[in-house]
Amino acid sequence: MRKLLLSLIIALFGLTLWGQTEKSEYKTVTDKFTTFYNQEKYDSVFFMFSVEMKDALPQSKTAVFLAGLKSQAGQITRIQFLKYENGTYAKYKTNFEKALLSVNISVDDNSKINGLFIKPFIDDNLPVITRNLTKLVLPFEGEWTVIWGGDTKELNYHIDNPAQKKAFDFVITDDKGNSFKTNGETNEDYYAFGKELKAPCDGEVVLAVDGVKDNKPGEMNPVWAPGNTVIIKTVNNEYLFFAHFKNHSIQVKEGQKVKQGTALGLCGNSGNSSEPHLHFHIQNAEDMNIATGVKCYFDHLIVNGQLKTDYSPIKKEKLSRD
Repeated sequence: MRKLLLSLIIALFGLTLWGQTEKSEYKTVTDKFTTFYNQEKYDSVFFMFSVEMKDALPQSKTAVFLAGLKSQAGQITRIQFLKYENGTYAKYKTNFEKALLSVNISVDDNSKINGLFIKPFIDDNLPVITRNLTKLVLPFEGEWTVIWGGDTKELNYHIDNPAQKKAFDFVITDDKGNSFKTNGETNEDYYAFGKELKAPCDGEVVLAVDGVKDNKPGEMNPVWAPGNTVIIKTVNNEYLFFAHFKNHSIQVKEGQKVKQGTALGLCGNSGNSSEPHLHFHIQNAEDMNIATGVKCYFDHLIVNGQLKTDYSPIKKEKLSRD
């Protein structure tokens, strides 16, 4: 499940700001920036820049960057001032049609933009969690294969998405490495389709979404990217995110307390999924739009035939419970 990641860092110059209330000149500049951006008047945005900013980001590059942002994120629907950071730029929580981003703007004494920094929005009030403290078992029976997992782009395409950057995608493969029995044209042809998925630990269900149709293999549904979904909150405030369940297979409800091994639903092909598989990751908040991914370790498991403890799997490894 690919998600948007846009980052532009421009050198910031000069101005020191000490207050935490949005200054009038910042509001004026930000309102103009939003209007020009939404109207695709990228040259007008460029002419809002200071001399130094124009040198750092020439007119043609400004247009290319903003057009690329528009095509991926869409229009700005809401922009909210949060605070000044590092005494140099104002941080705005910015809702785009397709993404939630942080737009950071610095303005000089002439009300010209002399710094611009756009990146995925991260809520500074959320806890920083680097790895799970809760002991987890694999959420399935039998042997499954990691098709995406690890800490590099080559191992894990999710890595560019803040919430999903430590995610796994799991399928079941045969001796030939195929995830389907014959031609892969139907969901039922895939080994993983319909397999039971279970809670890897005790916790509380904080989200359960069902009723999203399964895709035909090779097609995807980006409207509700996770598809049929379950999120479990652990006692350590880790949020376990399961995506792409089979339609009408979810067996738990929001608010339900679950034990390790509780049946959650069946593996499916709903949402932004091209074939039946389980997408699983841990994040530090329930809302994927503001969360940061947490590296996941399983307590005991068999990896390529060998017992591992406190282990985080990577791409191509075959996993089963010990």
